[in-house]
Amino acid sequence: MRSVRIEPTKDALCELTEAWRGERFGSGRPRVPDEVLDGLRLATTEEAWSALHEAGYPRQFAGGWCRTHPENVLVGRAVTAQFVPHRPDLDAVVVAAGAREGHHEGDRQNSWVIELLEPGDVLVVDIFGKVVEGTVVGDNLGTAVASRIGVGAVIDGGVRDLQGLRRLGGGVNFFYRAADPTPIRGVTLAGVNLPIRIGDATVLPGDVVLGTETGVSVIPAQLAADVAAASEDTRVRDAFGKQRLAERRYTSAQIDVATWSEEIEADFQQWRQS
Repeated sequence: MRSVRIEPTKDALCELTEAWRGERFGSGRPRVPDEVLDGLRLATTEEAWSALHEAGYPRQFAGGWCRTHPENVLVGRAVTAQFVPHRPDLDAVVVAAGAREGHHEGDRQNSWVIELLEPGDVLVVDIFGKVVEGTVVGDNLGTAVASRIGVGAVIDGGVRDLQGLRRLGGGVNFFYRAADPTPIRGVTLAGVNLPIRIGDATVLPGDVVLGTETGVSVIPAQLAADVAAASEDTRVRDAFGKQRLAERRYTSAQIDVATWSEEIEADFQQWRQS
């Protein structure tokens, strides 16, 4: 019985993400609800970082990206992929395993991952920062990604056909390290929906990816609803504080503190209800 797999079994994915207690895809990957994703589209990187830091996850941010559509916020559920430098014996094993799982184009391993994407997903690729011959998508595969999921990708490596990628519409956004004209080669797909590293962040399949002009935040699936709620609370409190400052009802020293006085908190709660 052959045991090498490109994608883990459903049981293995459920065990890997056992902190998630909600709905799952058929593969076992966590399926954070769409309404939580909608809430996170309004979140800032700083709001997400603060909530994650407080929950004990301070290393869930990666910066220093180029973006194809800087005007678009990227939010979606992670489908992860890991590439390693090409090694012939490993590559032969991967090609055989891929064929058993229905992937018959052994020389196009970057396309295998795209077939797994569902609407609302984000393709997240660790290709160890490789840019020259590390171009995971060009405009053809980029179009396939955009048409399947309508969100985009985070690639810790390169892209090609940048002009074509920038012409893609529909609110997509691709985060990448640099563009290069070379095709992808000299790498082997080590697996999909595995734990991977993007910058200083660890990504598990089903995590929610929040991409803004500041960078990429990786939100564990089981914390996504809490982060969305904390972000909304911060936005509402900011609106209240700015209104009261404009009215000169309170001073900046009273508002710009970690915890408001009982008087201000009571005023806020009444304001929020009304």
